[in-house]
Parts: sequence; C-alpha cells; structure tokens
Amino acid sequence: MPPRACPVDDFGRAARHQDRRESEFEVYAIVRAGGRQEKVSVGDIVVMDRVQAQAGDTVELAPLLLVDGGNVTSDAAALAGVRVTAEVVAPEKGPKITIMKFKNKTGYRKRQGHRQKLTRVKVTAIEA
Repeated sequence: MPPRACPVDDFGRAARHQDRRESEFEVYAIVRAGGRQEKVSVGDIVVMDRVQAQAGDTVELAPLLLVDGGNVTSDAAALAGVRVTAEVVAPEKGPKITIMKFKNKTGYRKRQGHRQKLTRVKVTAIEA
C-alpha cells in the first residue's frame, strides 16, 4: 500500500492540521488557572479550580506567556504589565468519583466519594 500523501506547509512539514493553525493576528495567553495552565483568548470559557468569588465578579488570572500576532512575550518583567481578566460565570462541581477499599478475608470495606469544586469563568480582556 503506498504512503498517504498529505499537504506540506511552507517549511516542508506535513500540514495535517492546517485548519486548526492559529492565525497570525490572534491574541492569546497561557495563564495559571487553579494549579494548571490554560490557553485562553478573549471570549473563552474556562473551567478551573474553585475561586472564592460570586457569579458576576471579576477575577484576574496570572499570565505565563502572551502571544500577540507574531510577538511572543515570556519575560517575567514584561508580563508584569499584562492583565488577563475574567468574569465568574457560575460555581460547579466536577464528576462524582468513588473510592473503594477492600481487604480480603477481614471484612474491611470502605467506600468514599468525592466531587471537586470548580468555577466556570469567561475571559473578558487581555491587556498588554
């Protein structure tokens, strides 16, 4: 069977995901959101760990990287002036996780459940 032909981009790499490529004018940021890093743009809705804020409140997310068209900013001094603001949409709970412990021949059984508390936020502005 012959190899599948796929289109090639300007640099000779296979461009399998050309439709998902970022445009050169897109502005996005990598932010620290509840212990994880998320890629966000204006208008994105992100689910993150619980934030102590009511629905409708504004929270600020710490930027780690900013991409503004072709300019990439990752320097901590330059990122000190960047603000990523988001509006709290609603508090949520994650899926139910069940923890079962069992020891054979002793009658020991333990059942425990957990639901992570989350917050859904909508990114309103990325100001450089």
